[in-house]
Amino acid sequence: MGKKVAVIGAGVSGLASIRSCLEEGLEPTCFEMSDDIGGLWKFSEHAEDGRASIYQSVFTNSSKEMMCFPDFPYPDDFPNFMHNSKLQEYITAFAREKNLLKYIQFKTLVSSINKHPDFSKTGQWCVTTERDGRKESAVFDAVMICSGHHVYPNLPKDSFPGLKNFKGKCFHSRDYKEPGIFKGKRVLVVGLGNSGCDIATELSHTVEKVTISSRSGSWVMSRVWDDGYPWDMVFITRFQTFLKNSLPTAISDWWYTRQMNARFKHENYSLMPLNRTLRKEPVFNDELPARILCGTVSIKPNVKEFTETSAIFEDGTVFEAIDSVIFATGYGYAYPFLDDSVIKSANNKVTLFKGIFPPLLEKSTLAVIGLVQSLGATIPTTDLQARWAAKVIKGTCTLPSVKDMMSDIEEKMGTKLKWFGQSETIQTDYITYMDELASFIGVKPSIPWLFLTDPRLALEVFFGPCSPYQFRLVGPGKWPGARNAILTQWDRSLKPMKTRAVGHLQKPSLFPHWLKLLTVCILLIAIFLVF
Repeated sequence: MGKKVAVIGAGVSGLASIRSCLEEGLEPTCFEMSDDIGGLWKFSEHAEDGRASIYQSVFTNSSKEMMCFPDFPYPDDFPNFMHNSKLQEYITAFAREKNLLKYIQFKTLVSSINKHPDFSKTGQWCVTTERDGRKESAVFDAVMICSGHHVYPNLPKDSFPGLKNFKGKCFHSRDYKEPGIFKGKRVLVVGLGNSGCDIATELSHTVEKVTISSRSGSWVMSRVWDDGYPWDMVFITRFQTFLKNSLPTAISDWWYTRQMNARFKHENYSLMPLNRTLRKEPVFNDELPARILCGTVSIKPNVKEFTETSAIFEDGTVFEAIDSVIFATGYGYAYPFLDDSVIKSANNKVTLFKGIFPPLLEKSTLAVIGLVQSLGATIPTTDLQARWAAKVIKGTCTLPSVKDMMSDIEEKMGTKLKWFGQSETIQTDYITYMDELASFIGVKPSIPWLFLTDPRLALEVFFGPCSPYQFRLVGPGKWPGARNAILTQWDRSLKPMKTRAVGHLQKPSLFPHWLKLLTVCILLIAIFLVF
């Protein structure tokens, strides 16, 4: 084996990192504080310090064909959108298939990670762990941090005057598990994100009244998209990304707003975001519009102040006799085992090249895996991040100069400000980001070349879903089954719904035939002009 690599956390990011290390001939040791793999997706009846926490009813927002490990499709009979227990079953199957469990030390807490005294020469790290009350230290050639960003709750109590006087219960959504204990209560949910909307719609079936308070509104998308297909298999395509990045801003913004408002008019439901053109992560909830229509969920603006029993909103309206306030206000990201100076810049912001590497380290031997967010799924993103990071650690890929990395970070901050409204956000454009990482390790598929050599596959890759298999199609780590997986992805998507014989399965037409031909002609002309 080669260099010794410490992997912190055994969620999907950690498993991807272990596998990538093994592919590169590195020697991984994974430290997991719990007694099982899965990270965020391993449900527990009680929230635990230092671990991500989900409620019992959580389902995935990404469909199975878009959120698999690129060489490990889900079983045909798995539903498109899975309950957390079903996803945990898949994660466990992957770990066993790839023989990863033997590299994991369970019930082991990482208490500190420090530079080795001769770090400037070796790039090594001293990792201290705790298990059963005993501390141990070991030296590693590199570290891959895979502890996620849903661990440390953001609970902005100081932002709400009068909250200290509120006599009801007040807690973060990470502590919510199921609706039974709220039966007949009056509940205020602060935050219009995925968790807030999931919790509010679930509670609306049992509580007396539930209200969501939102500062800025949000687009709400359904898992069921055009013609009943999974949203991401229709929405996340190379063709749509090409149009979005090529069209004039005004047209692109109009098109985006039209897509978001296609299911229902957000203005009529008090959901319309203040800045409707920003590509902030939308809410995925199939039930919220119906709950609002039925009057069982109401949307209110930001809370101006609390009294002992009520919330006064910025529009002057009041929600009275509140029993509980649930703050679905997201998470901060922190690494208590690591000195802040390692990954934070002078302005105290986490600064990472491509969201992975601290640019100012003398040696590129520390990588953060999974600290990005996009409309795309986490599993394929972390898989590609880990593959690149493992190659950098091994030395087969090199990073640019510090100056070039910092320039790239500054440039990306400007782009994020334009698209997402915040320059420091961990959000990014999925396909653009994935292609960027793929190009670093030689696995980005060449669309023009595919049109010349395999037109059938090219049409599916360009106009169809940008599924994870595309990033194991060519280059190092190529999976022989990738082409067939791409060409049969709709079959696997439709099969679990074929539970009654009513005719042939209806696959989507990827794009009007004449427009396909036009696009192919344009691409061929472009190739001709380039060469």
